[in-house]
Amino acid sequence: MTGDLLRLTVLGSATPYPSVDNPCSGYLVSSGDTRLWVDAGTGTLAQLRRHVRLDELDAIWISHLHADHSADLLTAYYGALHADIRLAAPIPLYGPPGIADRLSHFLTNSSTRSPIESAFDIDELHDGHQVRVGGVTLTSRAVRHGCPAFALRVEAAGRSLVYSGDTAPCPGLTNLAEECDVLLCEADSPQVPTEGEPVHHTPEDAGDTADAARARRLIVTHVGPFLTPQQAVARAATRFAGPIDHAAPGATFAVG
Repeated sequence: MTGDLLRLTVLGSATPYPSVDNPCSGYLVSSGDTRLWVDAGTGTLAQLRRHVRLDELDAIWISHLHADHSADLLTAYYGALHADIRLAAPIPLYGPPGIADRLSHFLTNSSTRSPIESAFDIDELHDGHQVRVGGVTLTSRAVRHGCPAFALRVEAAGRSLVYSGDTAPCPGLTNLAEECDVLLCEADSPQVPTEGEPVHHTPEDAGDTADAARARRLIVTHVGPFLTPQQAVARAATRFAGPIDHAAPGATFAVG
């Protein structure tokens, strides 16, 4: 049935801050009755609410703690505890080590710690972390971004979606993405940096990762401000022969 298909809806894909028509990184991943908010970048909560309420989410998954991937957890906290919904239980939240303290430090305004755990049931990620949420399996792998950061593989009904999060090319991502139906891969950098370790993909890197993983389809996302989506797609296509799309805000993709 079409309702059981694994689907990706782009809530936003901008970096490092929202544009007037594109929030930062955030995605709704759904299969059947299971709904996941994957990354919670600035502006994505409003777009999420076009599709699902916070109390209808099965889980939230956060790749790393840079604001363009996690800032809307702060407003989600207020929405979960002080607005027009009533949680039956805290929302499962899978995120990097230290995520609870990071949220509580920002939200606490007195000597009393904000009750983060009343809104979120937090489970810290580690390399190889795996969990079953509703009808989907989530597998996380550590990747290279200069801070604790993770990529995600979502599997449901024989279909697979892999999300790079933010990372330089690395074996962890390539292995996680092996023979996936869709690789949602960042393409932030216009070129490989001449100094320091890379922490992002170029469009060519995204194509190389998709090719090495034998992904069936590539969607470039998190395209940096010095590239256009059209340039990113065209440059990735020089390295990957399969179908390539851009994660345009509001777009929905069927996986597999």
